[in-house]
Amino acid sequence: MARQQLSLSLRKLVFQKAHGCCEYCKSPADFATQSFATEHIVPTAKGGSNEPDNLALACQGCNSHKSVKTEAKDPLTQLIVPLFHPRQHIWREHFDWDESFTQIVGLTSTGRASVEALHLNRSQLMRLRMALFLLGEHPPGV
Repeated sequence: MARQQLSLSLRKLVFQKAHGCCEYCKSPADFATQSFATEHIVPTAKGGSNEPDNLALACQGCNSHKSVKTEAKDPLTQLIVPLFHPRQHIWREHFDWDESFTQIVGLTSTGRASVEALHLNRSQLMRLRMALFLLGEHPPGV
């Protein structure tokens, strides 16, 4: 079965909801070298829909690392837990920034598992965050 193309208006809605930032790593699309994706939080392969409540804005790195995952192992407890769901969870309840604002710290089992599974502290992201912090553009206010 062919994948249904998402409409431009739906992709714009997702971009607006995300305030132009990846909903996982919080990288701003304005500073990205690759286009962001409108990704299925619950993949269509696992029964996810094209409804706005199942769509999130993701940078290419987060989208690639997430792939079809919906859960991962919490590195602290070793339990399998749900990944961060941008439409059901609040980012600040699951994540925070370290003192330099370059690393995302998982505060909950879902946060820790998401940091690991999606590689939210990739070295290139940490360098971008530092540069944006020095320019007064990071952390995002969303």
